[in-house]
Amino acid sequence: MNRLWSFHLKYPPTPEYAAQAAELMVEPARAFSDVSLDFSVSSLNQVDRIIRRMRREAGDAGQLAMTLFGFGCYVGEVFVRNSGGQWRRTEETLLEGLSKSPMVIELDEQQLCDPILKVFKRFAYAREDSLPSFYQVQTRTLLKEAEEPKSLWNQLRGR
Repeated sequence: MNRLWSFHLKYPPTPEYAAQAAELMVEPARAFSDVSLDFSVSSLNQVDRIIRRMRREAGDAGQLAMTLFGFGCYVGEVFVRNSGGQWRRTEETLLEGLSKSPMVIELDEQQLCDPILKVFKRFAYAREDSLPSFYQVQTRTLLKEAEEPKSLWNQLRGR
């Protein structure tokens, strides 16, 4: 079995260790698909391709659970590093009882997303929205709100 598929959790599945779990995915991804994951939004395309390939070649989510969890942490870290998201224990959020993930991303006080569950769903249902689309949809509200004050400021300044 491929090295990437034999990934095991080195850290507890808690917000305090999510970044380290995400970092663990960088080297196996390079070995598996010769891609360099740099935590940029565009790297979600590469993760998407890896997950599709894993689905074709391995096919069993049970055997890949730790790897999929690691990629979920990677996707979450993309939110943290590019959109100011923050890892939170699911039980401390409004998703308590609704999500099986141990942790989720809080984008703002009213917006939460579950990148770990998204990665598992992406693996299970390959035709669902891609990871880049997931990021775009989840951050659209944040971007829109961030642009509005700037636009208003420019209008006030006559620009």
